[in-house]
Amino acid sequence: MIRRLLVANRGEIARRIFATCRLIGIETVAVYSDGDADSPHVAEADYAVHLPGNAPTATYLRGDLLVAAARKTGADAVHPGYGFLAENAEFAAAVVDAGLTWVGPPAKVIKVMGSKIEAKALLADAGVPMLPTYLDPERVTEFPVLVKASAGGGGRGMRIVRDAESLGEAVAAARREAAGAFGDGTVFMERYVDRSRHVEVQIFADAHGNIIPFGERECSIQRRHQKIIEETPSPAVTPSMREELCAAAVAAARTVGYVGAGTVEFLLAPTGEFFFLEMNTRLQVEHAITECVSGFDLVQLQLLVAEGLPLPMGGAAPIRGHAIEVRLCAEDPAYAWLPSTGTLHRLRVPEVAAEFRPLIQPGLRLDSGVKDGSVVGVHYDSMLAKLIAWAPTRHEAARLLASSLTRSRIHGVVTNRDLLVRVLRHPTFQSGDIDTGFLDRHQEVFAPLLSSVDAVRVSCLAAALAESAARRESATVLGSLPSGWRNVPSGSQTTVYDGPAGPVEVGYRLDRAGELTNWWVRAVDPEDLDLAGLGHPPVTDDHPPVALVSATPDRVILDVNGIRLSLDVDRVDNVSYVDSAEGSVALTQLPRFPEPEPELTEGSLVAPLPGAVSRVLVTPGQRVVAGDLLMTLEAMKLEHPVHAPAAGVVASLPVTAGAQVDTGAVLAVLTPE
Repeated sequence: MIRRLLVANRGEIARRIFATCRLIGIETVAVYSDGDADSPHVAEADYAVHLPGNAPTATYLRGDLLVAAARKTGADAVHPGYGFLAENAEFAAAVVDAGLTWVGPPAKVIKVMGSKIEAKALLADAGVPMLPTYLDPERVTEFPVLVKASAGGGGRGMRIVRDAESLGEAVAAARREAAGAFGDGTVFMERYVDRSRHVEVQIFADAHGNIIPFGERECSIQRRHQKIIEETPSPAVTPSMREELCAAAVAAARTVGYVGAGTVEFLLAPTGEFFFLEMNTRLQVEHAITECVSGFDLVQLQLLVAEGLPLPMGGAAPIRGHAIEVRLCAEDPAYAWLPSTGTLHRLRVPEVAAEFRPLIQPGLRLDSGVKDGSVVGVHYDSMLAKLIAWAPTRHEAARLLASSLTRSRIHGVVTNRDLLVRVLRHPTFQSGDIDTGFLDRHQEVFAPLLSSVDAVRVSCLAAALAESAARRESATVLGSLPSGWRNVPSGSQTTVYDGPAGPVEVGYRLDRAGELTNWWVRAVDPEDLDLAGLGHPPVTDDHPPVALVSATPDRVILDVNGIRLSLDVDRVDNVSYVDSAEGSVALTQLPRFPEPEPELTEGSLVAPLPGAVSRVLVTPGQRVVAGDLLMTLEAMKLEHPVHAPAAGVVASLPVTAGAQVDTGAVLAVLTPE
């Protein structure tokens, strides 16, 4: 029996495992890097061990330190979570060699299935359908193909290639990314199927020969080959197809002598054919939706199997209703999915029924790795939380999830929340006609929720009125008079904010009774600013009639053209986060008399995000053409290329490989030709 469990992971999955351990009476041990010292998973564990450093290679990827931590704390078992060393056969073997219980499949199985190349060859002999696969780029004769890392997953080391000319660089980039993420740069190529769906089957196997399928999950809504929305059951899978998929998954598990939780992933072609992609020898990020529809705690089943006990169910797990999960990530979909770093000031999701455990009835579940005040850095994955909706039908689950996301308060970092809501409400998604290219074909989902000019204007007005109320609340004299009131009307009160599409000036006038007598919002530079990015230039004479109902420092209620609207305002330093039924916007107040900023040298290329310079491919004096790759940055486990915007000569390179840079740092200076 397991008495004390060390979780060799961090964040959300560590908290998820700890929650089950508390329910069944197992003591817990956390490990943490320098940057994770204040992470919620550390506070929730019974014991915690520090891993000096921040880089994964110095902390969570150090199997020797993790085994030493288990021994030091008296843990008798290790759970790897997902990511990091979860599918590392050497680590699994080291845990067992240390006399500890490994919560996962045997090391030899991890090794076989951890190599996608070896797994495909083995399972093809067992009759599991496969796509054409190539190990040598020179042998690829048909396009498109997908370059994939043989080890690991999560979309890292993957590239779609549609012509022979692009194959060489794609293979080289995939190898670098795979080597950095998994320590193994081996890649292969397989035929790429357009308009395909990603469908996977959750299986559980015990040491007594029982292998139980838990139905399929649809994971086709992806960005950069990484899942962001998952659901079960799949709207494309019929009962007969489900039987075939589950039979293939069970056959794959039985072929390799599998024990524990695993997921067999398939590509579902438009023709209805399905092909094996890979087997994940661990718990999946999306396991929560399977827990909802089956009623089983999958972490508890993992621990039960690790203790050598048989699975408690006699056949395939039931499917009750429909569950959908979204991954809330710190990234900006509108700007090439650039990661967002900084302090998460607030994360509030309404109507959550449970956290980190199966729901007992339909509703919302939240699994989060962060808390208010958490610092989101560049060293780890961008996922902040998972929100899961379980309902009797798919339509109800999608509606509940979209509504809850819309009403959530997420302040401090840019997230993909608005995109997730627009996908869930999109007619094509609601029809179930989705595939892995959904985001490429439906660019309209990248628009912000706060999408009307009037909604942006009203949010700006609310921020200014809340700030005014805060000044009145803290005033030591004449606190009952509205801010800026004059006996004889003169100029309006004005505030300048840096909004989502550039700086805007907000003007308003209050009379002695506090009534709003005039207001306007206009671009600081109308020629350069397109308010809300909608293609509608801001004007000053068509504002909707607005009456002020009430204003406090944290809430403003307005009557907009006869409709009452409540806007919550959360001010942190000089940033006002305005949330309403229309959506959310962050407004940074600009100083009335800004300090002059040093001008950048003409031709300067600046870092679009904080990260590490992983490669520098040019030298001073070198001539480049538009589109040439100059260098790469690494942040949140992904490689971000920096290309030459135009032809020119590299005048200077202020950074070198390995350097850490902040957003806006000069990376190179090009003298244009």
